[in-house]
Amino acid sequence: MATEAKYSIVQEVGRGGGGVVYEAIVNKTRSKVAVKRMHCNVPENVELALQEFWALQSIQRQHENVIQLEECILQNGQVFQPISHRYRKSDSHLLLIETCLKGRRCMDPKSACFLWFVMEFCDGGNMNEYLLSRSPDAQLNNSFMRQLSSAVAFLHRNQIVHRDLKSDNILISHRHGSPIVKVADFGLSKVCQGKGNVNQHRFSSACGSNFYMAPEVWEGHYTAKADIFALGIIFWAMVERITFRDGDTEKELLGTYICQGKELVPLGEALLENPNMKLKIPLKNKKSMPDDLCKLLHDMLAFNPKERLDAFQLEIRIRQISYGKKRQRSVS
Repeated sequence: MATEAKYSIVQEVGRGGGGVVYEAIVNKTRSKVAVKRMHCNVPENVELALQEFWALQSIQRQHENVIQLEECILQNGQVFQPISHRYRKSDSHLLLIETCLKGRRCMDPKSACFLWFVMEFCDGGNMNEYLLSRSPDAQLNNSFMRQLSSAVAFLHRNQIVHRDLKSDNILISHRHGSPIVKVADFGLSKVCQGKGNVNQHRFSSACGSNFYMAPEVWEGHYTAKADIFALGIIFWAMVERITFRDGDTEKELLGTYICQGKELVPLGEALLENPNMKLKIPLKNKKSMPDDLCKLLHDMLAFNPKERLDAFQLEIRIRQISYGKKRQRSVS
């Protein structure tokens, strides 16, 4: 990829609106990494790339359930320039690069501009594919819920709101044979300025994936608690294996919704239309979900954000639920 041939591309492993992801090898160590290439040819693409960069580079302390950025490289034509936090560039230097990227208007293929994100490699694919290829497992679900709650609390403590949490944006890695979730894809994220409570920051641009968006996101007035609503959708779908088929990709995806005739309506949109709607949790099988988990999901999916848990409350509550925990055998 670079002139020093620091990395060798092995194969493409995924692509989407945000860019193309490759499996690559670090030539010096032969270790695997994931490399995401984002084309900075139009302002919209530049904005996605820079949002991801600012979110990942702003984290001072790594979390095992958040994808780790090794470095970010700016490609301008045939010139490759490392710009990531590993090189401790100043904020003014990074802001200058951001300004230059946003001001670009050159469409000449010979001077193509890309941002390359070199990240840790996850060998288990995304969480959606991982879970749907296996039989339901309450202990695994409990582990994933705890890991994701910890990851989102970490992000919110660091003033980062993800804004596009869904099972496709959560990757799986393995450590000592156990699956570890990694929150990824920060293209729609926002890094909030200041050190106050992240839940005090207000957002107005509606973004994310329809089936995971909170009611207030549809209105365009929301806070970091929209991330908790998205997690609630993921947790509910994970436990009961509720899926829908994506209209664009035809993939089967984990996600909860409301049926109106033959139409599947995103839960957030349905609650916006009917704030008094009572959610039927569990939807499929009462035996699949204890009462304390049902109550937790209701509190995560509350229509009113003021009545919804925040990430820090969720991190505590998720450890208290009985779902998926091994029962202690009584000693006679």
